[in-house]
Amino acid sequence: MPTAQHLHIRNATVLDIQHGTASPGQSILVEEGVITWVGDSGAADVEGFDGETIDAQGKFVMPGLIDSHVHVTAATADLGAMGEWSPNYVAAHTARNLKAMLARGFTTVRDVAGADYGVALAVEEELFIGPRVIFGGKALSQSGGHGDMRGMGASVSDPHQCCPSIGIVCDGVDAVRKASRDQLRTGAHHIKIMLSGGVASPTDRVDSTQFSESEILAVVEEAEGANRYVCGHAYTARAVNRGLRLGVRCIEHGNLIDDESVKLFVEKGAYLVPTLITYERLKADGEAAGLPAASREKVDIVLHAGLEALDRANKGGVKIVFGTDLLGAMQIHQSQEFRIRAQVQSAQEVLLSATVTAAELIGLEGKLGVVAAGAFADLLILNENPLDDVTVLASPETTIQTVIKGGKRMNATG
Repeated sequence: MPTAQHLHIRNATVLDIQHGTASPGQSILVEEGVITWVGDSGAADVEGFDGETIDAQGKFVMPGLIDSHVHVTAATADLGAMGEWSPNYVAAHTARNLKAMLARGFTTVRDVAGADYGVALAVEEELFIGPRVIFGGKALSQSGGHGDMRGMGASVSDPHQCCPSIGIVCDGVDAVRKASRDQLRTGAHHIKIMLSGGVASPTDRVDSTQFSESEILAVVEEAEGANRYVCGHAYTARAVNRGLRLGVRCIEHGNLIDDESVKLFVEKGAYLVPTLITYERLKADGEAAGLPAASREKVDIVLHAGLEALDRANKGGVKIVFGTDLLGAMQIHQSQEFRIRAQVQSAQEVLLSATVTAAELIGLEGKLGVVAAGAFADLLILNENPLDDVTVLASPETTIQTVIKGGKRMNATG
């Protein structure tokens, strides 16, 4: 992988996702991994330039993509079994998952249960080749909640920080405060809590609510005290609306939201991260990918409602962010989320969710999601214009010519 710190991309058609425009004949200058200038190629000051030059004639340049709901350590859909694997074995799977995500054009990902500071550091130090990892550590779950992977006959849960489980079980205000502080102590960018039941957990109902109000408020208080935020796994309107009223800033999934949910999202300035591709693949591939039978039975409850929820939220002005939530072997379908969302959103709306709005959620607006001076040089050189048809990004192997992260050209074939 080239290590040149200076880069000049010339003759490109640069996409401005915020305004939905395409500007041909542009140059982008990069120094030390940061964009320093964007403008007409004829006006680019390249005197004495000694870095790499890429001629992007006939190509399109857009910001690197952001997937805001991933589990990079999830080597299998059987998350309970994975909790007993060797951490070293899980790390090997993680390295492969990250490299493949980068090849699909995702230069930043937000991990919402599983990845820790070690994964983020491994990418930063180029021990792993992959996207930037915005991590939250282990998700917080009540006993019998979505992050409790014990079957009905099991009693022991290993809370060790190095155990490769995605969650930690905690009950009561004092316990959730301590669990929150433990994750924040490791540098977590957000705290993930389980507000409702889920598919991958063995003993809870999808339509249940989880954690008491006092417990949720305690987590929100701890996150806000550290200038961080809480994201909450929730499906039903009852669970979503409860979380939003209590200060949860970001809802994951939200397949069963109602009009009151939309009103609360807008009122609170909160974000929704739908993850539609995961239900399609759980239905098709769940058994082969290791999803236990008890979990497969729950897929249909949320499978068909997700697109309607996305449409409801989009029409209601909710801030929507791109996410996928794929597990194990199903992660190869990450880019198919673009195809699904295009059924109810415009190309620009889908792209905003994977760039500008996602960058805002993770607190890196102006640094990610834009092709502009001062932004990180995370860029994609494309053969086709996704503002015309966003579904071209569902085929990254043919659409993406070059992936650039931090000003360095990556291998787009993974």
